[in-house]
Amino acid sequence: MILSCQNISKSFGVEEVLKNASFHIEEHEKAAIVGINGAGKSTLLKIIVKELPPDTGIVAIAKDKTIGYLAQNQDMGNDNTVYEEVLAAKQPVIEMEKEIRRMEACMKSVAPEELGTFMEKYEQLVHRFELADGYAYQSEVTGVLYGLGFCESEFGKKSKNLSGGQKTRVALGRLLVTKPDILLLDEPTNHLDMESIQWLETYLSNYKGAVLIVSHDRYFLDRVVTKVVEVFQHKVQAYQGNYTAYAKKKAQLRQAQIRAYYNQQQVIRHQEEVIAKLKSFNREKSIKRAESREKMLDKIDRLEKPMDDNTDIHISLEPCITSGNDVLMVEQLEKSFGGNRLFSAADFSIFRGERVALIGNNGTGKTTILKIINGILDADAGRVTFGTNVHIGYYDQEHQVLHMGKTLFEEISDDYPKLTNTQIRNTLAAFLFTNDDVFKKIGDLSGGERGRVSLAKLMLSEANFLILDEPTNHLDITSKEILENALVHYTGTVLFVSHDRYFINKTATRVLDLHDGQVINYIGNYDYYLEKKEQLRAAFIQGAAVPQKEEAAPKAVKAGKEDWKQKKVQQAARRKLENELQKTEERIEQLETDKAEAEQQMAMPEIAVVSAEVIKLHTKVQELDGQLEELYVRWEDLSAQLGEFDKSEGN
Repeated sequence: MILSCQNISKSFGVEEVLKNASFHIEEHEKAAIVGINGAGKSTLLKIIVKELPPDTGIVAIAKDKTIGYLAQNQDMGNDNTVYEEVLAAKQPVIEMEKEIRRMEACMKSVAPEELGTFMEKYEQLVHRFELADGYAYQSEVTGVLYGLGFCESEFGKKSKNLSGGQKTRVALGRLLVTKPDILLLDEPTNHLDMESIQWLETYLSNYKGAVLIVSHDRYFLDRVVTKVVEVFQHKVQAYQGNYTAYAKKKAQLRQAQIRAYYNQQQVIRHQEEVIAKLKSFNREKSIKRAESREKMLDKIDRLEKPMDDNTDIHISLEPCITSGNDVLMVEQLEKSFGGNRLFSAADFSIFRGERVALIGNNGTGKTTILKIINGILDADAGRVTFGTNVHIGYYDQEHQVLHMGKTLFEEISDDYPKLTNTQIRNTLAAFLFTNDDVFKKIGDLSGGERGRVSLAKLMLSEANFLILDEPTNHLDITSKEILENALVHYTGTVLFVSHDRYFINKTATRVLDLHDGQVINYIGNYDYYLEKKEQLRAAFIQGAAVPQKEEAAPKAVKAGKEDWKQKKVQQAARRKLENELQKTEERIEQLETDKAEAEQQMAMPEIAVVSAEVIKLHTKVQELDGQLEELYVRWEDLSAQLGEFDKSEGN
């Protein structure tokens, strides 16, 4: 074990963030911390690196192990260049190299009697230098910078002049070349393009130390981690496996918890009904049976209802009108900025019902294509043609039509007056605005928060052609899944730009790859693109035809007839059970009446003095008691069967 967190608790004022959080990381293990925004993931990392003190609990790191931390935001105000900033992390190796060169320079002047000691020190220093990969440190720095998306022309840029995203990439590069025993990374894939993320996946998978990552990039987590630590409602739970394995286990666990809770509630309600019925018979034995059941019911360890994690929030998208089959045709599109040509002769078409992902490295012109399609930018050449009855809904974080003076609630309710308060709150909750957040002013929100409001409005717009530029930015995993579900069930057409490969895999029916100024078509999701990328790029270069529209897949045959038959059998069995139970209750009531009449006759003065009659009535009462005892057992058995039947139906 290289890192252990034991019973970590942390609150900010009255707001509890973490409660008795415990988990551990083994040496060489790659693990992720996941949870909704605000769950406490970054807080947990800061506690581990001692930037924040825990209220209670202990963080233990194995002896002599080093730890490195990448925060989400970086402050670089110095005059170092990009290359110098990352190279500075190799200062100990650089100092060794300088000392080696100094010793080599003065080697000839060493006195003969001191030469042996001198050479021994020199050899030890060279050995340490070799162990630290001293001969390769410059190429290592260059390789890391290339891997993180910097081109050689950017190596000389001053760190203080970089954008926030570039500073984060420099900080990540500096951290990677230090090679600590434990890497803590907070959203390392932010600001990286797809090729850089793939490079980082390979680097971390082969990293000799332990890695603990906070990330919303599910595809990245699938490729890198073997353990997932979930922060949910202040508590921590560890799951073995990658993100997909965690999501499956989490869903199974939640379903089991929900099923167990409702099954127990059903049992409790059934027992309460049986107890009430037994008491209604108003006999000593039936009352005793009822009391016995009450004692058993009191001893049940009652399960708490599983708390909501927003998995029941759904957004329903429905176009206001159906478009024609041909939604968009882009022909021979060209665009340059100055001497930089982004794309030329770009051709593609989009058809009704498709969900098309436009991908490519940063700077290739993906957003530019979306802006040309929406008339925000003019193309240098080419043509954009829309089909009949196409109504566009466009999401671009740089062009948001929001009213700064309105609250979030007013922004939605004023544009969509038919929505109920609950529908408005659910829509905002899906995009991370809960409780009193809905009454914040638009003008007080950050850029990312305004983007989420714009996305929420777009999801309600009833457009039949959605054009989305990086729709998953600033969304946590739960919100991404809600958006994915909405798009998958959307009956209109979608064109989107995204770096989120998991999102692309879940939603895209086709991928357009903007590569070397050309658009290459892949009929499938991101995994299909990866499988066919080299093959189709080569075919495209050679001028081979690339299919533009996917043929409709055959529909699965449904077993509706069998389901209907099974349902009929179950309904018949239930009716039979209910009839038997009703007949048993009626028989009990009749025998109870007969018994009461016999006991009443025995108490009459004229009967009490006739011993033969008394014996006859007494025998009758005993017989009725025996029959009633059998009926009570039968009634309880039938009630239990009906309870089990209801339970199986509920499952």
